[in-house]
Amino acid sequence: MENYTMEGQTYRYYGQEAPLYPFGYGLSYTTFRYRDLVLSPSVLPVCANLSVSVVLENTGLRDSEEVVQLYLRWEQSSVPMPRWQLVAFRRVAVLAGRETKLFFQVLAEQRAVWAQDWRLEPGTFTLFAGGQQPGQKTRAPSEVLSSRFSVTGTARPLRGC
Repeated sequence: MENYTMEGQTYRYYGQEAPLYPFGYGLSYTTFRYRDLVLSPSVLPVCANLSVSVVLENTGLRDSEEVVQLYLRWEQSSVPMPRWQLVAFRRVAVLAGRETKLFFQVLAEQRAVWAQDWRLEPGTFTLFAGGQQPGQKTRAPSEVLSSRFSVTGTARPLRGC
């Protein structure tokens, strides 16, 4: 295989066409609400990791579990990238009427792009947090929060960090 760009090879690269059953598709016996998505720092050096926190509240009448998913989108990269990339997920049990605060780390290597080798690039990124992929249309409502962050510095090979 010589074409590693994956354009036209998987639904993540098909443009605006959505898959029938995207990752995380499913129904729940309750409802959840996401709030207070915090990215720290909002401007970070090219080799730094990103800390993420989000509050998940079970607004329904039943105890249940939710799969919290984090997706990353490159706003501008030197090579074609997917619409968004799953960078973390966690199944969380939340009692009815209760909430929990979740913490994640998005590692610098998860922002790497393939350009003859794995490279980290500066730029603007969007991080999505929710119970489904961004823009997914389902019968069960689920919020997806988003926040932007910036990476500063010069592009460098991943192994140089």
